[in-house]
Formats: sequence, C-alpha cells, structure tokens
Amino acid sequence: MILGIIFLSGVILFFGTLFSVNASKMTVKNLTKNDLPNVKILATGGTIAGSSESSTDTTGYESEALDIETIIKTVPQLKKVANVSGEQIVNIGSQNMSNSILLKLAKRINTLLVSKEVDGIVVTHGSDTLEETAYFLGLVVKSEKPMVVVGSMRPATAISADGPLNLYNAVKVASTKEARNKGVLVTLNDRIGAARYITKTHTTAADTFKSLEQGYVGEIAGDKVLFYNEPTRKHTTHSIFEVSKFDKLPQVDIIYGYQNDSRYFYDTAVKAGAKGIVVAGAGNGLLSDAALAGARDAVKKGVVITRSSRVGSGVVTHEESDDKDKFVTSDSLNPQKARILLMLTLTKTKDPKKIQEYFNEY
Repeated sequence: MILGIIFLSGVILFFGTLFSVNASKMTVKNLTKNDLPNVKILATGGTIAGSSESSTDTTGYESEALDIETIIKTVPQLKKVANVSGEQIVNIGSQNMSNSILLKLAKRINTLLVSKEVDGIVVTHGSDTLEETAYFLGLVVKSEKPMVVVGSMRPATAISADGPLNLYNAVKVASTKEARNKGVLVTLNDRIGAARYITKTHTTAADTFKSLEQGYVGEIAGDKVLFYNEPTRKHTTHSIFEVSKFDKLPQVDIIYGYQNDSRYFYDTAVKAGAKGIVVAGAGNGLLSDAALAGARDAVKKGVVITRSSRVGSGVVTHEESDDKDKFVTSDSLNPQKARILLMLTLTKTKDPKKIQEYFNEY
C-alpha cells in the first residue's frame, strides 16, 4: 500500500515537472514572439503588387493586381523578423500618385507612429515615382521611428521576382533600432538609401536606385543590416513642414528645357494656376533667352521659379543673377524632388529668399 502511494506520488511529481517545463517553454516562446517589433506595412500598389500571365513578362504586367495581404503571405519569413500587419491605402501604378494620396498617406503614418503599438513603418510603392513619395514623407512625418519605402522592378509573377526579398529587407530595416532617426529610407536591391539622395537611374534594371554623389546610407548583407552613413539634411522631427491641416497643396509644375524651346509653357502654367515652377534646365540649370523671358514674367505675376537641372546629378549653383531675377536654385535636388520641396515651402512663404534658405537646409 505504502509502495503504491510512493509510486503514485512519483508519477504525479514527474508529470507535474514535465508540464511545468513545457509550460515554461511555451511562455518563453510566446514572450519571444511578443518581443518582436510591430511593423505596419502600408500598400499603395506598383510593380511589387504586379502580376502577369507570363513568368517572363517584366514590363507589360498589371502593376496593381495584388493586395497587401496576398503579398505578405508570399513572404512567410516576415514572421521571424517582426509582427507584421498590412493596410491598403490605394492600389495604383505610381505614375498616378497624386497630392491628395500623398497627404492621406502622410497623415495615416503620423497617426500610426504616435501609437506605442507601432515600432516601424514600411510603404510599398511603384518604383517610377517612389523617390518623390519618400522625400515628401521625410519632410512631413514627425517621428524618429524607422520608416522605409520599398518597391520592386519585377512583378510578383516574374522569374527572379525581386519584390519578396526587397519587402523582407525593408521589414528587417524597419525593425532595427539603428534605423531610428535616419528619416525615410529607401530599400531595394540590398541597398539602403536616404530619401533625399537616392533616385531611379534605369528604366528596367533591378539595380536602378542609386545614390551616385552622396552614397548609400547602408546595406543588407546576408542576415545583417549595416549602416555606415548619415543623412545630413533636415528631415522628420527636425522639419518645420507639416500637413495635418491641409487637404490640398499649391500647384507646382515642372518645365523641361531643351534646344529651341519657347516661353509658352511658362505662360500656360501661369494661366493654369501654377504657384511655382521648377525648371529642368540645361547643364547648371540654364534657361534659354526665350524661356528666361517667360520665367521673369511669371515671377512678376507672383509665381516662384526654381532652377534645377535635367543632368541628373550635381548642385545647381546660386548666382547673382538669381537674386536679381528673384529665382530660387535647387541645390542638388533633381526636378521632381525640387517640386516636392517647393510645394511645401509655398505653404509657409512666397518670399524667394526664405525659400532659398529652405532649399539650402532640406
């Protein structure tokens, strides 16, 4: 009888200990998952959401075929990096990105990043205008938390589709503490670029996004996220620009300079309601005599003229003639990014001297 009781007690003690150990493992496992950063993926469409009937089609696909939940499911490895959740803002090709969508996206990000439940943001985006959206967000989002804009050059159905790995890398970057306070980052092809400096340089190649003059901020090498550079221009929490109260932005147009151009583009832009014009000038942002006449008359009608360059890299230098003509120069911003900054500066002032200060700082 006594031996039976001792045996039974031993069995109970054994299974009790086993259950306790297993429960402890379960608790640790659950805590480990809960300890992962929470990353919100906001989707806007683009090639990363693209699909085609042919696996060799890398140009004629439908660029907004897949929703964000479908895209997340194609990368199950994300669960090991972060607690991810998706939200579809829009589903469009990025050539159709508008000011109203930019404002909607920025306001949503600002709302999300206030929450303690969100540690980082990833935005999926078409590559064609990705750099503009990234730069815009870097000027108006008010948070030190990691923010990454990502896209792809091949649709999800293509051989060697780059979207899944690009998304995985973007979430990985957005999950790292080292990515804090670096402004908005752009991650494609294992490179990490600052929104201010990176640009699309090739129509179809997977390594199209480059930061030729200022260099990349970092890279993803194997399982590591490496940073070796810092954006030096003002962004995010150091930026004075905010859009919480805006439903629209001032109209700013871009006029491309070329041989034998005329002034009628300037006259047309002014008539259409432009508050600012960015000139993609030749070389160091130069205008022909005909274009210069149109630009000067536009200034007399209250339009802010900003000289940029069609070259693709380099600083457009500010000259004495710019002060005389009341022109602004874009520093190293390309025309499309200069347009973004000019729109935002026009919400603050129309004074070309003050606007020039912003272009020198941002």
